[in-house]
Amino acid sequence: MPLHRYQDVEGDGRRRGGPHAAEDQREVADRRLRGSPRHAQPVGHGAMAQPETVSAPPAPPRRAARMRVDNRLVKLVARAPATLRTKLLVGLLAIAALLVLVGVLGLQVLGKTNARVVGLGTLQLRSSTYQALEAHATDLRQALGARSAGTIEVTPYTGGARLQGGRQWTLADLAVADVLSEIELGANEVTFGFVPPPADERVLRRIRRDYRIVYRDLASIKKLDSKDISGYGSEKFIRRAISDLQQSATNLADRTSSEAAGLIAANRSAYTSSRNLFIAVSAGSVAFALVLGVILSWSVIRPIRDTEARLAGIAEGDFTGRLDVPNRDELGALAANVNRMSDELRRLYGDLEAASRHKSEFLANMSHELRTPLNAVIGFSEILHEEMFGELNERQLEYVEDVLDAARHLVSLINDVLDLSKVEAGHMELELTDVSLSEILKSGLTMHEERASRGALTLGLEVLPEEIVLRADERKLRQVVFNLLSNAVKFTSRSPTRDQASTTTSRNRSSRCSSKDGEERSPFVRKEAGSGCRWLGGSSSCTAGGSGSRARGDKERRSGSRCP
Repeated sequence: MPLHRYQDVEGDGRRRGGPHAAEDQREVADRRLRGSPRHAQPVGHGAMAQPETVSAPPAPPRRAARMRVDNRLVKLVARAPATLRTKLLVGLLAIAALLVLVGVLGLQVLGKTNARVVGLGTLQLRSSTYQALEAHATDLRQALGARSAGTIEVTPYTGGARLQGGRQWTLADLAVADVLSEIELGANEVTFGFVPPPADERVLRRIRRDYRIVYRDLASIKKLDSKDISGYGSEKFIRRAISDLQQSATNLADRTSSEAAGLIAANRSAYTSSRNLFIAVSAGSVAFALVLGVILSWSVIRPIRDTEARLAGIAEGDFTGRLDVPNRDELGALAANVNRMSDELRRLYGDLEAASRHKSEFLANMSHELRTPLNAVIGFSEILHEEMFGELNERQLEYVEDVLDAARHLVSLINDVLDLSKVEAGHMELELTDVSLSEILKSGLTMHEERASRGALTLGLEVLPEEIVLRADERKLRQVVFNLLSNAVKFTSRSPTRDQASTTTSRNRSSRCSSKDGEERSPFVRKEAGSGCRWLGGSSSCTAGGSGSRARGDKERRSGSRCP
């Protein structure tokens, strides 16, 4: 993360550098201001000392009441001392319990409905049985009435003639006996197919009693009829018993029909009530599940959003906020770690800012310390060049010009050191102009010729074509040429063999140097201006870069090394 300063360093004028050091510091600050991004925000120690709390955005006014209720429930769930897994499991178990409750309620409703259906079937069976018994009682009454009437329609065996011994009543007696047998079977509980309730049992006992009375009296009447004796005085008792039997059967059938109708109405009402209850429980379960899901989701989503917002602020360089998460689970631990990380980053940022400030102060002071003797060198060189203390020969003037060029080049290097914005941005701005390559090469040879002669080396220049004009940054191109020649002079072994060096340009910006045997090789490829270069292989006179011993250079030539 780049550090950006927005204030000039003050108070350095009181140092031994005087006003020039303060001017250099202002230059550093101005250049850093020009190189800093527009969106950068200043971070000071005062701002860091006042932490703020990161909270969720305010809710709309019309939803404020609901949000307050939600906040209470959400905070209650969030502050529960349990892990997220436990909370989610509890929520899922609650929803599963609701589903089980709805299922159990549905089974109960179905069970009650089935019981009512079974009861209704039993009532229908009872009603049909009792109605058949009532019909048999009515048939018995009609058969006895026909016998008492004494019409000839009941004597089919005699053709209408009156016979002695009661033979004319044979058909009526058969009908009465048949009906009595039906009543006996109809009143027998074994043939019902159901268990009659106690009230029905009492009525059935009364019917069976009346049946026995009718059967006994009819047996007596049949005996009198067989003897041709008028013994019809007991018929009134028979009629009374038959009336009682018919009334009992009718009451039993009517009561059973009424119970069946009541059960049908109760079944209809129970269905409506069960349906409404089932719908209410289902709707309540769905609402509860939704509320539970919303509460659980907000207890997780809200801290995650706050954490995301806080991390975004930290990524933008804001270390002043605090993350307030009430959760007592993994999200709460995450919030605590984020706050701890923010505090640590704020501390480290302060340390880096202090280090950057000290670096700027050091560079400003050192620039003045470097310029002070350099100004003296430039000044005396200019005096010598202007021959103020006497005339100089041509060779001496060339030396003085070389000294001036080297001093001016050193001033430009000091300016590059002061240009901290370029260093922080990771690139250098080029001032493109039309540059004569031959002049730069000649200047480089002139500066390093004396040093090469001390090492028994001879520098030669061959430019084809003679005049090459490039569109480049003259100062940086001169620096590259000087560095290459300096390394060549520094690391070329002293031997009678003459080393030659030449440069060519290509699309991949490759530089070539020749080995001692004259074979041309491509020792390295320079990726960008001012960066390192990598050996591609082979033995060459180019070894290490800038500094180091000859032993290290020989080792790097064998293994492949880097050079400036």
